[in-house]
Amino acid sequence: MEFPKFAYFGGKIVPYSEAKVGVLTHALNYGTAAFGGMRAYWNAEQEELNIFRPIDHYRRFLSSSRLLMMEFDQTPEELTQVTIELLHAEGYRRNIYIRPLAFKADESIGVKLHDLRDELSIVAVPFERYVTNDTNAHVTFSSWRRVDDNMIPARGKISGSYANSAFVKSDAVLAGFDEALVLNQDGHVSEGSAMNIFMLRDGVVVTPPITDNILEGITRRSVMELISKELGLTLVERPIDRTEVYLCDEFFMTGTAAQITAVTRVDYRPIGTGVMGPIATQLRRIFEDIVYGRHPKYRHWNTPVYARVADKAL
Repeated sequence: MEFPKFAYFGGKIVPYSEAKVGVLTHALNYGTAAFGGMRAYWNAEQEELNIFRPIDHYRRFLSSSRLLMMEFDQTPEELTQVTIELLHAEGYRRNIYIRPLAFKADESIGVKLHDLRDELSIVAVPFERYVTNDTNAHVTFSSWRRVDDNMIPARGKISGSYANSAFVKSDAVLAGFDEALVLNQDGHVSEGSAMNIFMLRDGVVVTPPITDNILEGITRRSVMELISKELGLTLVERPIDRTEVYLCDEFFMTGTAAQITAVTRVDYRPIGTGVMGPIATQLRRIFEDIVYGRHPKYRHWNTPVYARVADKAL
């Protein structure tokens, strides 16, 4: 991975080499941190770097932080402006991934959330595809279950809970699959290792409800809107049984990193015709136009980096 030159750390933008924590840091030892993930896409024709829905991402990021008894003074708008300044310092002219992190910064021993110092950092790195085989993914059902909301809040991006995702992902990849699907405690399909899921069955697009221990994904919400408004399809939020996946016509996963990943085989069974279907194909095309700033109707979902800084300078 190519390392960044700068980081937002300790309330200011500093060289990345100066953004350090000690090995006794509470978040490192106990997983008491929350993170966010967002992308920015480089449009070479417009010479603009567009951050996709940063306000929505930072709202969720601050909500995840509150689950860990953290409170920060910055608003989503202020954090977006910090991110713009960080990206301007980096000068990226390529697709990138942005990682804000809120963490318990005390160097101490003891499991708790209260009476600890909270810190916030942001870094950005070059990034392209998360799932290499994103038009023809082969997935399996994991033997691991999705964390339950009464164990670790599934709707928050809590760092410690991603050990669950790591078990799921590594077991799948080492067994020869691209990804895995995870069931919740009720036996319903919840998510992939770190992405939301959709299936098309009998002309209806179905996705699990937020009460099935899913992350309330920003890309999920965006795709739901596109399915209804751009494709004119019926969309239903309801629990999904495992065997429904074997019988569906299309299946795809969404997420900031995964974007829209088409699944064509589950375990050793083909989905539909065994190739990426027309719904996933259309959504991928529309979504790509949006994130690169080529779709005027959804331009409000993008925050330009270099235009904003130039305007501020004027």
